[in-house]
Amino acid sequence: MRLITWNVNRRVSLLAAQAATLATRAPDVVALQEVTARSWPLWKEVLAGAGLPHAICSLDIADPARAPATRRRTGVVIAARDLVEPAEPLAVPWPETTIAGRVAGTVVHTAHVPNAANGWIKPHTLAALRLGLAETTGARVLCGDFNTPRREAPDGSVISFARDSRGRLRPERGEPWDAAELGVVPGLRELGFADAFRAVHGYADRSPSWVWRHGGGWRLDHVFAAGLTIEAAVYHHEWRDDGLSDHSPLEADLRPERG
Repeated sequence: MRLITWNVNRRVSLLAAQAATLATRAPDVVALQEVTARSWPLWKEVLAGAGLPHAICSLDIADPARAPATRRRTGVVIAARDLVEPAEPLAVPWPETTIAGRVAGTVVHTAHVPNAANGWIKPHTLAALRLGLAETTGARVLCGDFNTPRREAPDGSVISFARDSRGRLRPERGEPWDAAELGVVPGLRELGFADAFRAVHGYADRSPSWVWRHGGGWRLDHVFAAGLTIEAAVYHHEWRDDGLSDHSPLEADLRPERG
């Protein structure tokens, strides 16, 4: 299974170019974040044209009346070559930020974790993702834009956004926020999930998937897999550099474990 996860940044004007670029990699499964009510019908059409006719979107099933409802409300999508059977989504505070589907025996979850500008919704969402995954078994994937971590060191240690640029814990966030972020990146390994990119490349490669214009950035986009062998993982930074989105997509080649 070749899976690509990508935050497409609500860029409706670039949707056709985004879809065409995705098609060049011949993915079996695509997970998208920041799809809007306006762009979802267009995505459904172009994904079908790219050989991914089976697609589900969180905006079709989430409660549109959730509070707070903002003008920037977006959803997530899973599309595949094979049938996508709806699976139980993870119970997060804002339902439109995650969706789940079973594809060829693998349950794929994708999530767009709200950033820190949304306050405690961010750590509450991360804690809910971990809690929900702790109750799952079999071949499964969690992918998407997690808006964490702040920093990863070559020795594998991780610093969350509960801390400032010097690594000091922010009093207004504290240990609960820190624990929620670290419970997913890197903490999902405690639940049997492997970080696809780190499993292939180790921690020497920073590979920020979102960058500042003046330099520097963060690796916010991830694929975690359990019950699957990770054969390859790569960020397509050139797609971001070409202006298709402000995020680099992450592509991972996965296969079921033997036995």
